[in-house]
Amino acid sequence: MTAIGRPRSFDADEALEAAMLVFWRHGYEGASLTDLTAAMGITRTSMYAAFGNKEELFRKALARYDDGPASYALRAVDEPTAHEVAKAFLEGAVLTTTRPDGPQGCLGVQGSLAAGEAAETARQILAEWRDKGRRLLETRFRRAVSEGDLPTGTDAGRLALYVITVGFGISVQAASGVSRADLRGIADTALHNWPVVQSH
Repeated sequence: MTAIGRPRSFDADEALEAAMLVFWRHGYEGASLTDLTAAMGITRTSMYAAFGNKEELFRKALARYDDGPASYALRAVDEPTAHEVAKAFLEGAVLTTTRPDGPQGCLGVQGSLAAGEAAETARQILAEWRDKGRRLLETRFRRAVSEGDLPTGTDAGRLALYVITVGFGISVQAASGVSRADLRGIADTALHNWPVVQSH
């Protein structure tokens, strides 16, 4: 009979949630291993065994963020019109970055701000994560053009970049303490001149 390893004495799901919140609050470089393990309630040895090194833990925490707080992006592209997609995306950004029970701002933006060389990989991981969001919107807006929901000749790539830039700008302002109401006003203003198909 082969021996099996001792069962983990912690809930890996809860530990990863705790790590995500530390990275969200302090950024990649600002989150020390001591901060992370204290929040996760585990030793460094257990952390390495369960999640790998800090960079690997960060990747897993970002994936959890993607599936949880940031999942509004995937839900937004299911909206029936491009305008509603953009509106849902920006509303999701406002709600996620101003949660009363969590860190302000966006893990995907705050995670690598003011980071040194040690966080270069994290910067690249987050740049790719942000670009994935842009491509998601671009694909949806291209479909809207082909369906006649956006005017012919609309630059879907530029429109996606515009919406994502406003969304990430909202998160930076949220981290600075701008209120949810004011951020909603910014989102409304951003959509004020949305391209519409002219009826003949």
